[in-house]
Amino acid sequence: MICLGNKREYTQWLAIAGLALGIAMAASWGVSWFETGATVWAQDAAANPAPPAGGADPATGGKRVYLLQWIYEALGITYILVFMILSFTLGAFFVMNFLSSRRGTICPPQLAEQFEQQLDAKQYQEAYETAKADESFLGQVLAAGMARLQSGYAKSIEAMQEVGEDEAMKLEHRLSYMDLIARIAPMVGLFGTVDGMIRAFQKISESGGTPDPTRLAMDIATALVTTLLGLAIAIPAMVAYTVLRNHVHRLVLEVGMTAQELMNRFESVSTEKRS
Repeated sequence: MICLGNKREYTQWLAIAGLALGIAMAASWGVSWFETGATVWAQDAAANPAPPAGGADPATGGKRVYLLQWIYEALGITYILVFMILSFTLGAFFVMNFLSSRRGTICPPQLAEQFEQQLDAKQYQEAYETAKADESFLGQVLAAGMARLQSGYAKSIEAMQEVGEDEAMKLEHRLSYMDLIARIAPMVGLFGTVDGMIRAFQKISESGGTPDPTRLAMDIATALVTTLLGLAIAIPAMVAYTVLRNHVHRLVLEVGMTAQELMNRFESVSTEKRS
């Protein structure tokens, strides 16, 4: 289950869902348009063998449009829907993770600067309220540390580490869905490959002789095109996941170093109290 989290994340989810829905509707309209265009072009080519405008060779049968039509017929509506869901879900998670892994969302420099200025002015309550009001990773860590500061510096650092681990786990949790898609897409392609080859061999066995080349070719096309689309989704997903994961790890480390540096001034105070 995906945790929506705070209000900012909820708004991002709504925006991403709207974007994915819009892309899905546009893609559905585009497939219908190309399919209709291919049918009309095929009818025109049968009625008028003259080459179409633009100098296209009639021997190709409108190769560009027929390619889309051929892919549509090779995949079928089931595989098209599955690959559309995978691709749109990947796009939605990429946008969400990209927005949540920005420096301003994880470790905003202006928060660290304002927090340090308030600590220098010994405005500790104001510094705590500033950190608590900020929804960033760094803000949550600093707020947890300030809240436990009265129990001692060690307890404060412990609270910061607990919150930091929890926030880092949330980021990793969101990123893991991109890795999941990168693993599922080739499996779907492999499933389509096996499915297409089974159908092709089934037609060969049922023909009792020479099978229909057109029908046999469509089954082989299903086997190849599903593999191609599965890899086409998995490769960008794996690249995007790796890049975002490394970026998040670097920012999480920066949050820890920044929070530790800001809270180090209380270590001497805690030592004096113990002595």
